[in-house]
Amino acid sequence: MVSGPLSGVRILEFSQIVSLPFGGAVLSDLGAEVIKVEPLRGDPHRNLGAVVPNESKRFQSLNRGKRSLAVDLNTAAGREAIYRLVQEVDVVTCNYRFGVAERLGIDYETLKAHNPALIYCEVTGFGNEGPMRNNGGTDIVANAYSGLMAGDRKINEDGLPANITATSLADYVCGFSAAVGVCSALYHRQRTGEGQKIDASLLGSALAVQDTQIMRDPVSDAVMRDPMMAAIDEARARNVSYTELLDVYRGRRGVPRSAFFAFYRAYETKDGIVVLGALTPAGRVAARKVLDLGEDGSDLPDFDARDPANIEAADCLITSVEELMRTRTVTEWVKDFGEAGVPVAPLNLPEDMADDPQVLAMGMMTEIEHTTGKQRVPGPVVRMSVTPTAVQGASPALGVDTELVLRYAGFSDEELSALRDEGAIA
Repeated sequence: MVSGPLSGVRILEFSQIVSLPFGGAVLSDLGAEVIKVEPLRGDPHRNLGAVVPNESKRFQSLNRGKRSLAVDLNTAAGREAIYRLVQEVDVVTCNYRFGVAERLGIDYETLKAHNPALIYCEVTGFGNEGPMRNNGGTDIVANAYSGLMAGDRKINEDGLPANITATSLADYVCGFSAAVGVCSALYHRQRTGEGQKIDASLLGSALAVQDTQIMRDPVSDAVMRDPMMAAIDEARARNVSYTELLDVYRGRRGVPRSAFFAFYRAYETKDGIVVLGALTPAGRVAARKVLDLGEDGSDLPDFDARDPANIEAADCLITSVEELMRTRTVTEWVKDFGEAGVPVAPLNLPEDMADDPQVLAMGMMTEIEHTTGKQRVPGPVVRMSVTPTAVQGASPALGVDTELVLRYAGFSDEELSALRDEGAIA
């Protein structure tokens, strides 16, 4: 394995589904040895849409660079093996449903008794306190409860809220949050020798990325949030459909045809879609110059989209830009806006990106060998000049590292054979 800033750190990961497996992959890229503990049948994601049994693309992407330890935690022998092993690790992470770790005997208090300096990170759906702590939490449930789903303002063909479809947002943000917590706790322990428990949740992570919407401020809320919520409450009292409620929300929350957003939106061109991202006054002036609209936008106030005169001006501006953008190609517009300093990009599909010139130039894809063949995967999320980060390898076969990992805890050949005979390990 390649050295990284967490080289020498050993992590025991009790994980399933997405959030913590992703967090573990991030920690692995940073150089930690991450040991994924799986039941003897394997992580359920191993066969989710799998073409090769036990080797689904989903599982491989989330568990690259890890070792696999297959243990039956429902057996006394399996739990005792973990208790010996936990003395040889720095960190334990777990995202089983709240209360399951206690039932299996792998909760913080139990494992801390075997390793007082242990760092333990628990990921739950709703947190470990409060009336919903016992509820199971998955990405779609967290998106719904936290407001992310409604805030995305999409509906399906039945007029019901549609989940965020680009990615499992709450899951992935929570995985990053867990990784940040682990790194911070390792730094604290290095200074003090003290371990600790870290709590992360899908709910908390989903709230964090909606900072402006969740935040309460008495001055701005009195002008913007409170009137909007009064209209929402009135609509709820009439028991309107979700589509009608969303119409109220859209109309009250947004500034859909503000001149401010004329240069912060998608446009159709001759041969595709271009997205402009000019948020600053300088960026909007530069965009106007590229479009030959002149530099002065003072006649178009940025924010007061509820003034009919401003709405009309915004409509005229956006219509003009739409017509202009259709006269040239994606390549031409991206070149001119880019040279003018306007944030701009073509609209790509995710499947385009593995071979994208910018991605390749930055080395953002990593080639690894797997039993299914040569793979290319997105690389580490950060690069470091002194302690290089790297994808540590492909995802492991089920239980392939069981013997190696248990030998860290001093298990002999005879003890390993006995554990297999008892059905405690694979």
